[in-house]
Amino acid sequence: MTAPATVEDLLRLHAPQVLGALVRRYGHFDDAEEAVQESLLAAADRWPRDGVPANPRGWLIRVASRRLMDALRSEAARSRRERAAVRLAPREVRAAPADDDTLTLLFLCCDPALPPPARVALTLRAVGGLTTAEIARAHLVPEATIAQRISRAKAKLRDHPFQPPGPQDRDSRLASVLQVLYLIFNEGYTATSGPALHRAELAREAIRLTRAVRRLLPREGAVTGLLALMLLTEARSAARTGPDGELVPLAEQDRSRWDRAAIAEGTALVEESLGEGPPGPYPLQAAIAALHDEATGPDTTDWPQILALYDVLVARSPEGDPMAELGRVVALSMVEGPGAGLTALTALEPGFPHTHRLAAVRAHLLERTGDRKAAAEAYRAAARTTLTLPERRYLQTRAARLDP
Repeated sequence: MTAPATVEDLLRLHAPQVLGALVRRYGHFDDAEEAVQESLLAAADRWPRDGVPANPRGWLIRVASRRLMDALRSEAARSRRERAAVRLAPREVRAAPADDDTLTLLFLCCDPALPPPARVALTLRAVGGLTTAEIARAHLVPEATIAQRISRAKAKLRDHPFQPPGPQDRDSRLASVLQVLYLIFNEGYTATSGPALHRAELAREAIRLTRAVRRLLPREGAVTGLLALMLLTEARSAARTGPDGELVPLAEQDRSRWDRAAIAEGTALVEESLGEGPPGPYPLQAAIAALHDEATGPDTTDWPQILALYDVLVARSPEGDPMAELGRVVALSMVEGPGAGLTALTALEPGFPHTHRLAAVRAHLLERTGDRKAAAEAYRAAARTTLTLPERRYLQTRAARLDP
């Protein structure tokens, strides 16, 4: 993985590793998380001024450990933690590799004792480093709901042992682990807010962790498919923005800038994942991404095959996947025309109450029908609800071009 270029990148990379190390050594998940946040604030203040230490992870662990021990010994906690303060020596003296700690933390947060929504929210917070607001936007739910889920999850895990799960327990947590990794990757590939479209450090970290999970489970089709999907999607990242950071849609991208090595690896993994049992959502999405990446341009894209894959993907999503259904609408419009896409889009409106994506797709389809005024209005409606500046500028530009 490319070395992080900034202090912010370093802190995001090491935060889950440091939290994992503290929870492994001392327990007290909730207090350990607060201590890690304090160490990150200290680093953000000191490193730009004094320089990044030779061992950033070790520096953060030392500072966070001191803050945690101070908290455990504090007067307010003395009555209920006296015995814990006596046993402040680490439970394990071995220095676990960073990957071990992060991976164990990942599976700990996905404990089956927690409700699935709580597992995902806690893991995105502890391992992915996402804010509560970012997690809420990814799930299309209010921020207060996510905050409550995280708080309850941390309370339930307070006394759970920090150890790698056994094979059976690991399997029971795998679906949540993969869901979290995919959400982390998506936040990196297309940020839900802020001045940049792409948060490269998040996307890289998601790929790194998915590779680590695959080393644990090399013959698991879902893991292989997810890694393939990430590689095939991230391969286009260099062409997604212009010189001023503006968004460049897929149809207009310079495909010579796509990462051909990543595409080759991802395509090979797609074939491998499809041979590891009935394909689930990740191998199917990876197969769709491979068809896009292998095409020389929009006119040579195999849209009928993409539509067929989306049909299977939607049929195998029992609880419904709004983004898969939206992707199917786009593929349908490319096969049967924009009118068919607009008809199918109307049925999806209840599933997109808090996102700009449905309005953006409607605008694109209206533009293809030649209804410039309605398309411009839809582009403006989408621009009002997106929180990412490059997407907002792109949507506003499309609207202005159609309806000056």
